Amino acid sequence: MATKTSNPFLEFDPSKLLGDFKLPGVDVEAILSSQRKNIEALTAANQLAAEGFQAVLRRQAEILRASVEEASGYVNDVLTAGTPEAKAAKQAELVKAAFEKSLANARELAELIAKSNTEAADVLSKRVSESLEELKTAVAKVAK
Repeated sequence: MATKTSNPFLEFDPSKLLGDFKLPGVDVEAILSSQRKNIEALTAANQLAAEGFQAVLRRQAEILRASVEEASGYVNDVLTAGTPEAKAAKQAELVKAAFEKSLANARELAELIAKSNTEAADVLSKRVSESLEELKTAVAKVAK
């Protein structure tokens, strides 16, 4: 049994309302079915986007954790270097390595974001194509 909510909009069933209208040449059930599919596609795209966002956040946390661990190791490396010249050379080497690692991490995160966006866009693109085919079929039925 359906649970009653205090929000009347959540209980509204457009198929009942539109079903009462008998418009010639209009397939109300096909329209409602198409809109259901649109909502399902949008929901799937949002789910993919949310999963992608979570993956990026997890990866950023992993990168941050690894960076903190590496930074503490860098301090020890610099402190154990002998002469001031050796320390300066070690610092330059470590800065270069950190910079290259940062670029690689940024590239990886950008690829994760692009992959997530592409997957979500593909779901929507597929639904738009299907929707256009449904429209074409509906127009062809009316034209007969």
